[in-house]
Amino acid sequence: MEYRYAGRLSNIRASEIRELLKLTERPEVISFAGGLPASELFPIQEIKEVNDYVLDCCGEQALQYTTTEGFQPLRRWIAERMNSRLGTAFDEDNIMITHGSQQALDLTGKVFLEEGDVVLCESPTYLAAISAFRAYGCRFAEVETDEEGMVISRLEKALEENPEAKLIYIVPDFQNPTGRTWSLARRRQLAELSAKYNVVVIEDNPYGELRYEGDFLPSVKSFDKEGNVLCTGTFSKIFCPGYRIGWIAGEKEVIRKYVLVKQGVDLQCNTVAQMVISSFLEKYNIDDHIDKIREVYHRRRDAAVDSIERFFPDNIKYTKPEGGLFLWVELDEKMNTTKLLEKCLEQDVAFVPGDSFYPNSGKSNTMRINFSNTQEEKIVEGIRRIGNAIRSLYGID
Repeated sequence: MEYRYAGRLSNIRASEIRELLKLTERPEVISFAGGLPASELFPIQEIKEVNDYVLDCCGEQALQYTTTEGFQPLRRWIAERMNSRLGTAFDEDNIMITHGSQQALDLTGKVFLEEGDVVLCESPTYLAAISAFRAYGCRFAEVETDEEGMVISRLEKALEENPEAKLIYIVPDFQNPTGRTWSLARRRQLAELSAKYNVVVIEDNPYGELRYEGDFLPSVKSFDKEGNVLCTGTFSKIFCPGYRIGWIAGEKEVIRKYVLVKQGVDLQCNTVAQMVISSFLEKYNIDDHIDKIREVYHRRRDAAVDSIERFFPDNIKYTKPEGGLFLWVELDEKMNTTKLLEKCLEQDVAFVPGDSFYPNSGKSNTMRINFSNTQEEKIVEGIRRIGNAIRSLYGID
């Protein structure tokens, strides 16, 4: 049979990250490719106890349908957490539960994007956001970034050149892929430009709780006076990704639109998962758990940075993130990290070439390294192998 597929499929490309994740199934591969949290830190015993508690005390409710918006006590906890940590002013009706923050991005496309619309984004930006938005036929306008986030003068120029722009997509805390964090001034300026040009901002914040140096910063939403900023979050990085529970937060009028489109997708998120997470948050101190994660990731970040300084050529640039899961490396402009990856796979080590993180035209000399899911000794060995591959491929002594 010749299938007559929807035209939007032509906008969807295979995820290089997802393909590379298959490599993690080979035990001999040291993989810096996926954005995986450290699985040995999952609170498995506590989850088992809470799961039994939920089924024993309210199993009929947990196994039944729930509202599209999500389990109310969990939404209330999220709102209060965001208010205390990010400076927002939410209640539970400002929150809708999603299947990870990734579903929130896809639903954003359904709510806002039509064929030919423009999305402004950091350059580089999160690969899976590119995939989610591109499926709706949008175009991307990349905005130059530096160590403080988007260069605001370039952002305003992009807004002037694209008056039809519908969205500005950002990851302001420990950005994927670079690990950079927006400054306080840039956050405020973005909120002001969003109001001036009447453009919605999607503030994606999956890593914000994982700061192990410096001070926590208020969200862009905290400076939003017009209701233009929507926030996403997830339990994947501070609890576990297997439950696939995240959220979208914003003004109630907008959240109602998200509820409508979600009803046409899956009706609701997993009731048991929501109730288990909610019960865990009641019975245990999530901050103690997050502190353990931060401590481990801090050590692994240091191992990665120290190893890059030791084993990579001198003429490179790299980020030293204050939190999160990733760092970003820029090699000499003549080097190609896709070719380098092929060489590295022969040595059983993997990373993600940076070209994939640019929706229009990439920089082929860049790479993203995830350090959160690899123990320190393997980080050192893996970085050593990449360094050797660089020297071998490009004839560097």
